[in-house]
Amino acid sequence: MAVKELAVELGMDHVELVEKNRVREGAMLEILKCLGEGREGKAAPVDSCGLDAALSRGLELIEWGKKEDSDNPDIKIGKGMCILQQGSGLPGLDQANCIVKMLGDGSFVVQSGGADLGTGLDTVAAKMTAEILCADISRVTVQSGDTDLAPFDTGAYASSGTYFSGGAARNAAEKLREKILAESARLMNCSPEGLSLEFPGKVVGGPKEMTYSELAWHTQGGEGSGQLIASASFTADKFSFPYGAHFAQVAVNVRTGKVKIQKYYALQDCGTPINPELARGQVFGGVLKSIGHALYEEMIFDNEGRCLTTDLRSYGVPMIGDIPDDFRVELVETDDPYGPFGAKSIAEISVNGAAPVLANAIHDACGIWLRKWPFSPENVLRALGKIE
Repeated sequence: MAVKELAVELGMDHVELVEKNRVREGAMLEILKCLGEGREGKAAPVDSCGLDAALSRGLELIEWGKKEDSDNPDIKIGKGMCILQQGSGLPGLDQANCIVKMLGDGSFVVQSGGADLGTGLDTVAAKMTAEILCADISRVTVQSGDTDLAPFDTGAYASSGTYFSGGAARNAAEKLREKILAESARLMNCSPEGLSLEFPGKVVGGPKEMTYSELAWHTQGGEGSGQLIASASFTADKFSFPYGAHFAQVAVNVRTGKVKIQKYYALQDCGTPINPELARGQVFGGVLKSIGHALYEEMIFDNEGRCLTTDLRSYGVPMIGDIPDDFRVELVETDDPYGPFGAKSIAEISVNGAAPVLANAIHDACGIWLRKWPFSPENVLRALGKIE
């Protein structure tokens, strides 16, 4: 919102000022010198950035520059935008580990230290494993977040899931692939260089094809070499930055103070999305959560310090009726050089957009700056000078 305020003071269009100052691929993020997380911070390069496409698409969707009017003189319509940046875990501090085992029927179990908190991390680990091992995803089982079964993981925080825990699953699956090829070559008395894996779960290129179930039977039998198991870790000293551009159109009733979100468009760069539907679901949920704290959610205390908004109804969490009239999420694909399969984080960054973009749109509609959550009818009317 500060950039929007500066643009107004300079007499510039908000987007014009953003374009003059925003990050681009190849830039150095000097601000990271101040964010060492207990260590000396250092600048980092931006090696992938989807803001060009996100801004272009968002401006097209919102019809930026087109003034919208209402037939109701009390309704003022405005548009806003903002850009977002996040990280993917904490390189140099975080570590993830994973184990992938071939079971007796040729299926696989992935034991990941990363906990799926509803983010779809288990599916990410399963998809990466299935992709690398050329197996049907139904043949991959994930056991995660259980310290009795899974190896160490720093934790499900700081948008680290896909980058770190997913990276460990990828590394473990790649190690197991090499073991599968080496053991198949030994059993078929041929060179592993000529062998490859083929969907849905077999080794080809040798004197004969060998299915995973056949391979498991040989390795785990009485004369076998032992169960095929691979473990791997993932650490990083490189940063992987997701980006986003959010656009909104609001209708503000200057008589009642009510804010209605007519349009909300979230354009998100999460690298190469491992599971696009789950990624979009994370953005929808993250945006709606931040719409809640921007417009409705508030802890109100009486004179003796007792909270009066102690249940979900009075506190004001958003419900299905609060979804914007036109609510869209589009993924802007980039290929990050460090993330597994080019992926970056997605969930946490989507929470960052609603408050600034709605505040900017409210200013565009009726000329007030709201610097305190929530943007409730009372606070809107107070900023308009209609109540004290």
